[in-house]
Amino acid sequence: TSDATFEALAAFRFTLRQFLAFSDGAAKTSGVTAQQYQAMLVIRVGGHDGPSVKQLAQELVLQPHGAVQLVDRLAAMGVVERRASQEDRRRVHVVLTAAGNRLVSKLAAQHVSELVRHRPLLVESLRRLKSVRPRR
Repeated sequence: TSDATFEALAAFRFTLRQFLAFSDGAAKTSGVTAQQYQAMLVIRVGGHDGPSVKQLAQELVLQPHGAVQLVDRLAAMGVVERRASQEDRRRVHVVLTAAGNRLVSKLAAQHVSELVRHRPLLVESLRRLKSVRPRR
């Protein structure tokens, strides 16, 4: 592997770390953890009925009991609520409350602005990675 490959990977990872540090801080300032924000994103894109707790666990790469605890904390904050499935009453779906929608929308706007700010670095890093061919 060439030095150019290592340099491009290092630059890309640095940009990702900067974004993730921003994301952690923005979430914390809004009163949630980065994982809670990620869960709210998954729930928001889960449609009108929201994802099931099992689907949420899969999307977040969590054990089911971890997803249940995460939903418990979000529900206690008033940003999500559980709803029984219309098709199968044993299945529970998670949806955002009005407060949850406001919070995730605010955080998403901040994250999009930050990604746009880092766009030149991300594009350049990816361009450099595309142009290098790892040796085998």
